[in-house]
Amino acid sequence: MRRAERLFRLVRELRSRHVSRAEDLADYFEMSVRTIYRDIAHLQASGLPIEGEAGVGYILRPGFDLPAMTFTFEQLDALAIGLSFVEAAADKALSEAAREVRAKVQGALPDPEKRKLENAPLFASRRQGAASPMLQIVRRAIREAQVLQLRYDDAAGQPTDRRVWPLAIWAFTDGWLFVGWCELREDFRAFRLDRISALEESGDTFADDPAKNLQAYLSTRFLAERRNP
Repeated sequence: MRRAERLFRLVRELRSRHVSRAEDLADYFEMSVRTIYRDIAHLQASGLPIEGEAGVGYILRPGFDLPAMTFTFEQLDALAIGLSFVEAAADKALSEAAREVRAKVQGALPDPEKRKLENAPLFASRRQGAASPMLQIVRRAIREAQVLQLRYDDAAGQPTDRRVWPLAIWAFTDGWLFVGWCELREDFRAFRLDRISALEESGDTFADDPAKNLQAYLSTRFLAERRNP
């Protein structure tokens, strides 16, 4: 969990309790007491009216509330269409996360009856339906810098076994692909998910290499587009 999300949840929990002991909060969030102390100290230093001390308990004084999210109608439309696309096109875990985001943002909006996101009349669909469960593996591998082992069929249907450093995912109207550094070709390659017949995490990790990372790929792609406008 990112720190910003953790702090947001901590404030929400403090607001819902009369007195909060650090030990109880640590059990609730499944983290160490030391982390709770550090987060509360950070919130107090940021000006939040939290009273109390270690070993006694904490109280968030009445009258404080989290600021409401404010979006224009155009921004809400953009969110609605984007979330609808993810719900329709992504793997199961990402689709569910998109629905949770929709409900979370809707609950934080001012004037929720006027600014609707949860039931917005804006939809997205795709001919091929939801993405393969392999997309979740690729997303996790990118986050954790995990080398992927895959069997890939080229346009002629010829399979090759590859070890790839995954760097980024592209979503298209008709499918998904990911870009990475291919150890077999010793170059950047794009892999369509529908041409992958086997995919697994190798258990190996890769380090950030300035010649093989996402920035290097984007620079290479930009130069290629400049040469062939």
